[in-house]
Amino acid sequence: MTGLLSLIVALSSLLSGIASAQQSCSNNLSVTYPAPVAASGWQFRLVANGFTRPRGIAFDSDGGLLVVESGAGVTHLTLDDEGGTCLTVKSKKRLIADENLNHGLALSGDGKTIYVSSPESVFSFAYDSQAVSVDLSSNLTLVTNMSNSDHTTRTLLISKKQPDTLLVSRGSNSNQDSDAANINSGHSQIRSYNISRISKGDSPLDFLDGHVLGWGLRNSVGVVEHPSTGGIWSVENSVDQLQRQGKDLHQNNPGEELNYHGVLGSNDHQGGNYGYPYCYTVWSTSGFPDLGDLEVGDQFALDGAPSNVTDSSCNTDHVDPRLAFQAHSAPLDIKFNSNASEAFITFHGSWNRNDPTGYRIVSIAFDSNGQPTALQNSTDAVTDIITNANLTNCPDKCFRPVGLAWDSAGRLWFSSDATGEVFVLERTNSSSNGTSSGGSGGSSGGGGSDNAGSSLILEKPGVLAVAQAAAVAGLLLV
Repeated sequence: MTGLLSLIVALSSLLSGIASAQQSCSNNLSVTYPAPVAASGWQFRLVANGFTRPRGIAFDSDGGLLVVESGAGVTHLTLDDEGGTCLTVKSKKRLIADENLNHGLALSGDGKTIYVSSPESVFSFAYDSQAVSVDLSSNLTLVTNMSNSDHTTRTLLISKKQPDTLLVSRGSNSNQDSDAANINSGHSQIRSYNISRISKGDSPLDFLDGHVLGWGLRNSVGVVEHPSTGGIWSVENSVDQLQRQGKDLHQNNPGEELNYHGVLGSNDHQGGNYGYPYCYTVWSTSGFPDLGDLEVGDQFALDGAPSNVTDSSCNTDHVDPRLAFQAHSAPLDIKFNSNASEAFITFHGSWNRNDPTGYRIVSIAFDSNGQPTALQNSTDAVTDIITNANLTNCPDKCFRPVGLAWDSAGRLWFSSDATGEVFVLERTNSSSNGTSSGGSGGSSGGGGSDNAGSSLILEKPGVLAVAQAAAVAGLLLV
């Protein structure tokens, strides 16, 4: 009996030690503003700070995190992974020092080439992820002639379905850029390029040489390829200071957009005009002048548009968005999860609204056909994943999410440019899709936490193994 009691005490001590270890973390970083709040079923942690406006992020073949620092270059982080959200930066190295780089980042399918962008051009560099080195002499300019003012990010996407295809998104020259009405201006467009034949000494492609996936897109910063269907999706930042028939509507109109651009290699759903600069999307119908039959997600004509541009022509001659979002949310990135059941979007946050909006990461449910489950006129298609606790603190005392990246463990990482930070998010409950209000569970502390309550402790593999062994021996009483 004494031996049995000793064994029980030993097992109890071991369980306690494992649980304690899993609740502690060597990363003690914390934010300097009111802590974000994760939805129930999610936890997060601040992993790195001190960056210069971090924007695009991506993981290389060896688990290194690449970060574009706007106005500085590309930085590599080697991470020490203690499990869950407990990660620390083991080392930090500047791979490319170039103050012209400001947002775009992509990796080739084999992980041996880095693609980056300035407001004018797209560049490639040979990359060795094991040695954590870039061959600067290998630099190629792939696409050029993209300079314009105002919206200067050039989002990059390398297709997984067609690995030699590069997508580039280019924004407008101003809030309402009349040049964007001419497809040959190159403004406000997403184009694709076959980059397989470009080698050292070749002239770069002109932006106008690319295949048009869509135009009339004011500033579609986030672009993604559906992992199953190959469909190309983008998220659109719409116009500011909007009026209709002389009435100020800019607080809640026009809506930001989720747009569909077909599948690479097919002309279906490609090359269409999405409306900008004369047609915009209804978000709020409240107090909307001359609403008529317009619904959320429909397009309407801008005051001062050419006489042949009407509400009717906006909806018949242009491509409607698949979904609309709250005006001024400012979506900057979109990524699908591994089974393509959800798309995650960063809402960078508003500057042009009395009551701040955005400043959060949301998800959208997708069906097995690669389409959102919500109807086009939905106003509740998004689910909050992580948000700032009090938007009245924004923008000065808030994280502002920009880039997204999945690691090999299925954790979702994001950058916050305004605060110079990089965070990790992890789902703690695979059946949870978060809550529409942002939730109260998960990690809400400044430094995060590896558990959302004591109920998660027994979900850890080490604890389960010991508990199961004890149960088999008939020692664990419940």
